[in-house]
Amino acid sequence: MEVTISKCTLEDACQLREVGYETFKETFEHQNSPENMNAYLDKAFTLNQLEKELSNASSRFFFVYFKQDVAGYLKVNVGEGQTEDMGEDAIEIERIYIKNKFQKHGLGKRLLEKAIELARNENKQKIWLGVWEKNENAIAFYEKMGFVQTGAHSFYMGDEKQTGFIMTKNLR
Repeated sequence: MEVTISKCTLEDACQLREVGYETFKETFEHQNSPENMNAYLDKAFTLNQLEKELSNASSRFFFVYFKQDVAGYLKVNVGEGQTEDMGEDAIEIERIYIKNKFQKHGLGKRLLEKAIELARNENKQKIWLGVWEKNENAIAFYEKMGFVQTGAHSFYMGDEKQTGFIMTKNLR
């Protein structure tokens, strides 16, 4: 299987926007109202927003390629880039998305392994993420990969308040 992972740069903002928009919509469209979905997509995946995120030194994005096609992406955060204050000894996986047509090829696992490699290279003690409580496939995947639920937090999809589970894996 021909799989590669490469770091995204500011020049990748347009492609990141396309992949982010597509994967988020594929993943959550059937469980949210069109109004809330569009409100979120129109806010989170503007070119300006993604350029700002790509320029943040505390955040990094990576594309995963399957047979030379962009199949998905990973976003990790450290320090003040984390969406919750988990301390300097933590790294956050904020986003890990694979296009539907590329799922079941182990690409999500490869991106997760990339995040763990980054964490270990930077001497982080734990890796964590937030996952929507209704995303049962993702929760099962993270549990299989050694993550445990350590908390919860709220977020908004449009005007609907939703709950995300905080899942953590100790790297010690």
